[in-house]
Amino acid sequence: MDRARIVGGAVLRSVQDDDLPVMLRWRNHPRVRAASFETHEIAEDEHARWWATARGDAGKLVLIYDHEGVAAGVVTYAGLPTGTGRWGFYLDLDGLERSGELLRAWIGLERAAIEHAFGPLGLAALRGEVLADNEPVRRLHRRFGFEEIDAYQRVVDGVPRDVVAIQLKRKEQA
Repeated sequence: MDRARIVGGAVLRSVQDDDLPVMLRWRNHPRVRAASFETHEIAEDEHARWWATARGDAGKLVLIYDHEGVAAGVVTYAGLPTGTGRWGFYLDLDGLERSGELLRAWIGLERAAIEHAFGPLGLAALRGEVLADNEPVRRLHRRFGFEEIDAYQRVVDGVPRDVVAIQLKRKEQA
């Protein structure tokens, strides 16, 4: 697989062109938009422009997360190959809730994304940003060892929102 890795039954794999419509549908889910820094509904042409830019950017990597053999989420890395990358993700909330797999997929995606960052990508640190009021995501990140390293405000839809910066450092092997 191109820049992909299997982690405990979960797979991070390269995006195929036929993944793009489902990625857009997942990203436009109202709860995904509400937890994002860009909350408007993304049109197909905007999504196509984003994908063309992301695909051509050597400092960015977008992968599909497959859970139990089914495409279930998107993981993005940016800032590659500086040693400290930034990441984000979103899931197929509707499909995973229908199947009763949302929590398992959410944990599986986080585990796979971290292992990919410190394995194949060779990062020394992984950073991200979370809206401060998104306590479930903050708890999950803390469970995986992320530290909250900064807090600040960022304008989202013209309104200042509290944001927490997180970071996880690669553990050195003894």
